[in-house]
Amino acid sequence: MTSEIPRRRELTVDEYYEGVRRCDITTLARALTLIESNNANHQVQAEALLAKLLPHTGQAVRVGITGVPGVGKSTFIEALGLQLVGDGKRVAVLAVDPSSGISGGSILGDKTRMTRLSVAPEAFIRPSPSAGTLGGVARKTRESILACEAAGFDVVIVETVGVGQSESMVAEMTDCFVALMLPGAGDDLQGIKRGLLELVDVVVINKADGRMLTAAQLAARQYATALETLLGRSAQAPPVLTCSALRNEHISDVWTAVDQHCTRLRKSGELAQRRSGQNIRWMWSIVDERVKQSVRLDPAVRAIRERLESDVQAGTIPPESAAREILKAYSRAEKHRKEST
Repeated sequence: MTSEIPRRRELTVDEYYEGVRRCDITTLARALTLIESNNANHQVQAEALLAKLLPHTGQAVRVGITGVPGVGKSTFIEALGLQLVGDGKRVAVLAVDPSSGISGGSILGDKTRMTRLSVAPEAFIRPSPSAGTLGGVARKTRESILACEAAGFDVVIVETVGVGQSESMVAEMTDCFVALMLPGAGDDLQGIKRGLLELVDVVVINKADGRMLTAAQLAARQYATALETLLGRSAQAPPVLTCSALRNEHISDVWTAVDQHCTRLRKSGELAQRRSGQNIRWMWSIVDERVKQSVRLDPAVRAIRERLESDVQAGTIPPESAAREILKAYSRAEKHRKEST
């Protein structure tokens, strides 16, 4: 006879709150799972929990880190995290992994790649699947940042998968956006485009060691020149630095640049304005998400969805017409529900 695995007891909102506030890692992990859940009851609980935690948020430095696959993001974050822990800071890492197309789960497992940082008592690493979210940022990353801040972490690092549009997403939830670049990329200035320039706060050429040192230094000079040229004299170009995360060289220089950037924003009042603007955009992104979810789950829409998808796929109707029909079906269903009540 097989024995059933006992289910963990459901926690109340107050129990979640108390566990997060005393930085109980097990409770914090469960709270983030609750926040990420699509279950309607869990979403209600998560909203109540976040409302209670909100007065205890906002004190951490929020750092976003992006870069193409292979640039060494995890190695860099581990080196940076270990330095910060050594300086007496508590660090939370929200590592957003690309999702499996089959299960929707994480496929890289950042926690297993940050072995030293993951065992540090002052650090917390949370891998989360992007689940297809635009920009390689998990759907609930913003809420997860707040939970980590309420738990007392001094620095919250958001690592994205670096899939092209993650730049704007990560900039919408952090105070300082760090772009990691590869040595040699300066030859054709990969990644230097106006969209990125409007968002990036610090540029770092990683893997500046051994035979790649000269190439990294050359790339840094080329990036710096490109930034100054494209931004013009009226704007202050972001600093361009080199480091070797593998050898733990010049990591402190990168953190100094991040800290100086955040200090400048805080003193000028820009940090408060930046976060206020992020909150407004965050609100509307939630509205967009909820409306989209409501439309997709509506019975009237589900009744015609398969037919319309087949027609669009076959090319018998344009996507615009199908979308209009879906919205009309949803509007009629909503009107009927209101009249029924």
